[in-house]
Amino acid sequence: MAGTLFIVATPIGNLEDITFRAVRVLGEVELIAAEDTRRTRKLLNHLTLKKKIISFNEHNSGDRVKNIVEKLSTIDIALVTDAGTPCISDPGASLVAECYAQGIKVVSVPGASSLTASMAVSGFTANEFLFLGFLARTTNVRKEILERHKTYSKPIVIFEAPHRIQSLLAVILETFGNRELAICRELTKLHEEIFRGTVKEASEFFENPRGEFVLVILGNSEGSIEKPPDIEVVKKSMEKAKIQGFSRRDAAKKVSKELGVSRRSAYRFWETE
Repeated sequence: MAGTLFIVATPIGNLEDITFRAVRVLGEVELIAAEDTRRTRKLLNHLTLKKKIISFNEHNSGDRVKNIVEKLSTIDIALVTDAGTPCISDPGASLVAECYAQGIKVVSVPGASSLTASMAVSGFTANEFLFLGFLARTTNVRKEILERHKTYSKPIVIFEAPHRIQSLLAVILETFGNRELAICRELTKLHEEIFRGTVKEASEFFENPRGEFVLVILGNSEGSIEKPPDIEVVKKSMEKAKIQGFSRRDAAKKVSKELGVSRRSAYRFWETE
């Protein structure tokens, strides 16, 4: 009887992120294909599970796909990534595609995902968004990618490593302007941190970055790209809106639209009265 490939989500930081179903499936399959066998072994030790593990990552996926598909003719196998849901910014998709081509059953065991977790805590509307994953490492290619999406009106999500976060923020500022964004660092881990502000503020805030980052950038809609504000003009506009009976929130929204500054800046000028 042909086996099944289980796509199993694992913790993105906190080991309690894992689901009861994922624990059961990992305990039942005959083999686990892991992006990093050492990290997966630590998780299995925590769960008191002793299983056979083989590596499946960007360096060996081309050779491994055929081998794993052959094994699936007789046994069940679980595919896991370093953290979160497999096949999102990792080579798992090639294995899944080959399983479909060979008529092998594929089952999702959903769970933690830094992508959806970041959107949920960003404070931006998540009905629609663009996921770019990890951008290329070279500045010119990054700029080309961001230029193609600078007019996109919905949030844009990007993954980044700590040693490249400053250079990424610099490219975003140059390409998108000083937009508002949310940056999630070390989600669900002990030192989890969620930053909300502008690109310039983020660059100052993360002077000594550590951990893994997820950036959620506000789309190019009205008021999302901040222009250098004329303090007096913004302040007078906020004062006028207050006299007209607007709440602070509605006044900031009105001034943002009229003057092309961010709502955040307009909101602050209200506080300077």
